Amino acid sequence: MSDPTHTDPDKYKVVFENARVRVLEYRDEPGDQTSPHEHPDSVMVTLTNFDRRLIGPGGESRDVTLEQGEVRWLDAQTHSGRNTGDTPTHVLFVELKEPVPSSTAHEGFLGPS
Repeated sequence: MSDPTHTDPDKYKVVFENARVRVLEYRDEPGDQTSPHEHPDSVMVTLTNFDRRLIGPGGESRDVTLEQGEVRWLDAQTHSGRNTGDTPTHVLFVELKEPVPSSTAHEGFLGPS
């Protein structure tokens, strides 16, 4: 797994971890981008407004605009991202460590980072 704390340690920081979850804080500035990395199933909490371009492993991309205070579920995914706006990004990710139930199908990629 390409752990974002290893691929982009200047942007991702572990702020809490136990046997069931890991909480990451993510910060960047306009124009910053991340290396390709993976996230398990996660809950994302946006702490600022920001714009991003998310790029999947096959090169597909999607632009997103997120508002401060949004809380979203993100299926496990691999992506890279770039801050395309004029504001810094500040986000918390609560990553689940429990295995995904076999009956759950994940669809694609493209969370906010």
